[in-house]
Amino acid sequence: MTPASQLRPDERLAPDVLNLGCGAKKMASALNVDSQESIGPDRVIDLNARPWPLPTSHFREIHAYDVIEHLDDVVASLEEIHRVGRAGAVLHLTVPHFSCANAFTDPTHKHYFGEQSFHYFTGEHGHAHYTQVRFRRLETSIVFHPTLLNKVVHRLAKARPAAYERRWAWMFPAWFLYARLEVVK
Repeated sequence: MTPASQLRPDERLAPDVLNLGCGAKKMASALNVDSQESIGPDRVIDLNARPWPLPTSHFREIHAYDVIEHLDDVVASLEEIHRVGRAGAVLHLTVPHFSCANAFTDPTHKHYFGEQSFHYFTGEHGHAHYTQVRFRRLETSIVFHPTLLNKVVHRLAKARPAAYERRWAWMFPAWFLYARLEVVK
């Protein structure tokens, strides 16, 4: 953990909740970060430039809603989230599911995700050697646009996510993926 004496004065008093890529969805009790000054975030930061100018092991909670898919390097971005989060910090994130039309429609999306994409960071996937940082998976949910049919499909996807993604995702596309991860240090 970075000693308080090494933090800038504004960081010593900074909130311990971080809202990355806040866009128009600012959180009152968080440090709201975005790359677009016109949005009026608390801090303007290019999240593709690392290391981020944020203190190490400072944040107890990090929100990254609809931002990771826009960044150049998913692995490096998760490594930075791990760095700025303290041990036990909870990361809440949403990303487009690979079957969602919007995943491909938005020209600023660089990445698409499946239910096991974040297993690379938890050690649950056989190729978890791409990074040394670790998170503990608390929750992963495939989220569907709210329709009556999707309530049934959601039950299938929740019970058997791999089977859903292998056989049914293109017939009954998901909307997005939600993950809740805990920083392990």
